[in-house]
Amino acid sequence: MKTFSIVSVIIAAAVRCVASQSTDDFGDVNLAANPGGNVYKATFPKKAFFPGPLKGGNVQGSITAMPAPDGKGVQFKVKFSNVPKEGGPFLYHVHIDAVLKDGNCSKTLGHLDPKKRGETAKCDPKKPDSCQFGDLSGKHDPVKGNLEKTYVDQQLSVVEGSDGFIGGRSIVFHFANKTRITCANFKPVTKTNTHNTCNITERSISETGTGTIPKVTPLPTNSSVPNNSTVPNNSTAPIRGDASTTRGGSISLMIAGFATVLFAL
Repeated sequence: MKTFSIVSVIIAAAVRCVASQSTDDFGDVNLAANPGGNVYKATFPKKAFFPGPLKGGNVQGSITAMPAPDGKGVQFKVKFSNVPKEGGPFLYHVHIDAVLKDGNCSKTLGHLDPKKRGETAKCDPKKPDSCQFGDLSGKHDPVKGNLEKTYVDQQLSVVEGSDGFIGGRSIVFHFANKTRITCANFKPVTKTNTHNTCNITERSISETGTGTIPKVTPLPTNSSVPNNSTVPNNSTAPIRGDASTTRGGSISLMIAGFATVLFAL
């Protein structure tokens, strides 16, 4: 009975560990319920592309995109600070191309607009279909000052292959006259809950903005490490190509541990 109780506790801990990997630290978003959906984040650089009348430095902040809680559309978390007092209200849009290494926001082309609404079409927030997909400020209000806001956009997507996919694209922040102030790439970021020590993974795309994440062959689940092996302190953990592979490897190691405990008692 004592042996059974110990093994039961270990199994329960393993189940909690695996289950917790379906929720990330950006909120109550279950990525498993959004097949192929990643979390993306764009963070503005310290230096503005066009300083112009900016007196206090570049606009600071970020915009994080993740699957909406109900799986329909994208939930954005917007944080903008050091917004200029003049030149607004300010606009921000998802642009077609990524920002290159030279930081030139003009090379990001136009707004993401797969339905060809065009730049001159009036965007009615109550009728999102009247707007360009990438016109976030048109659909969810322009920026009039420092801002922290969360909203859901049902046209955009974090699922590769869809018309509104933002991976490999950029966010551009404009003056009211559409002059481009600063810009940043949407880079994939996937993390487990900060309270969960099971797994933490970060992935980023190249500056060319292809949106393609290279595949990495997962470690064999039955591999063994010699007792005299050492791991360098500055070693980098490999990226798992599939969450299910990660879980499978973890569970295999845990089962081996269960057997050791069982036969030791």
